[in-house]
Amino acid sequence: MSLYTRRTVLRQLSAFAALLPFATKADAPKQPPVPPLRKTPEEWRALLEPARYAILFEEGTERPHSSPLDREKRDGVYLCAACFLPLFSSQAKYDSGTGWPSFFEALPGRIGTKTDFKIFFPRTEYHCIRCGGHQGHVFDDGPPPTGKRYCNNGLALIFVPESEALPELRS
Repeated sequence: MSLYTRRTVLRQLSAFAALLPFATKADAPKQPPVPPLRKTPEEWRALLEPARYAILFEEGTERPHSSPLDREKRDGVYLCAACFLPLFSSQAKYDSGTGWPSFFEALPGRIGTKTDFKIFFPRTEYHCIRCGGHQGHVFDDGPPPTGKRYCNNGLALIFVPESEALPELRS
């Protein structure tokens, strides 16, 4: 490569590198915001089995290896057991070996998080963005591409196989 060509290439690369911080990514299509579903504790108790209510609205935890959803392998969608909002795709599910259904990512805009100090050190709790139902905790020890492990209580979810229609959102 001649000196002239080398200088030209280096100059062009430098110009490109200088402009790189100003480049913007095309925004992905945004999900419309999910309207909240507000119910009293009494209304939720009337709709849910006691074990589901304890997990979803009292932030309980089921025993590991107690949920059949931990072993679920079919394609489909995992919904919040309280309001039926889709939270996870089976494409993001993996076997974490922990005894709880685990996912490396949630569907966009479907969960909220907060810091939980119940066991004396901070953890990130996540919940359904629509009804506030507790789902589980998210950890930074998951697989690629996110490195996240959404560790979910099986009773907080309902699985709908790909071949079936999703139920209407609970109102």
